[in-house]
Amino acid sequence: METNYISISYPQLALGTLFIIINVCLSLTLRLGLTKSLVIASLRMIVQLLLVGYALQWVFTLRNPLLVLLVAVAMTTVAALSSVNRTRRRFSSIYWNNFVCLLSASFLVTGLTVNGIIRIDPWYDPQYLIPLLGMVLGNALTGTSLALDKFMEDLISKREQIEALLTLGATRWEATHETLTEALRTGMIPIINSMMVMGLVSLPGMMTGQILAGASPTDAVRYQIIIIFTQASGTTLATIGVLTLAFFAVFNRRHQLSGNLIRNS
Repeated sequence: METNYISISYPQLALGTLFIIINVCLSLTLRLGLTKSLVIASLRMIVQLLLVGYALQWVFTLRNPLLVLLVAVAMTTVAALSSVNRTRRRFSSIYWNNFVCLLSASFLVTGLTVNGIIRIDPWYDPQYLIPLLGMVLGNALTGTSLALDKFMEDLISKREQIEALLTLGATRWEATHETLTEALRTGMIPIINSMMVMGLVSLPGMMTGQILAGASPTDAVRYQIIIIFTQASGTTLATIGVLTLAFFAVFNRRHQLSGNLIRNS
């Protein structure tokens, strides 16, 4: 199938804003109190996406491996900051922990996908590497933030129960095994739910974009399946890593819960 797509002009883009204007008008009419949030979110999205679009267009033309890696690290840094900012309780090394886990998990699964499955040449081709990494980071960000927030909140709400188990001789792992399991399950729910209804309820964004760009639907489906499995793997690895580091940060070697390390955001 010949690859082609219909380009969207800026006047057409302006027409597309009518949809969000409808939401703003409904918010005003129904007094939902969401008008300011809708306007700010819309403006931020437009500015951010336009800037990213121009930046990626520049990166794509350079095809420099060092520059591509710098962009990837910058994306990971923003993802780590966003992940932590969504949690309500913190400890001293939380930002560094999230950055390390997101960087390790996303680079590992994206690298294996790029080199071992899709076999891109060169491996740093930004046309493939940057979008794939972005999709992995987006899902991993959601998973780690939900899991970490659940874990930290449960440590506070179940503190008496956990400390009672520790007093009775349980190890820190035995006392928090259920809490860690529930946190990991919480982090994995979004990607699992997405996989459950994919193709029946919704067409994924990447697959839709490829089809609109003229790719064969069967080719787009194969790409999407690989991407979803990559996202699920990246989310799982990052979430397990974040929870593990958080576990060691809030419990000392004497199997005591260091409550002073947990503070409100």
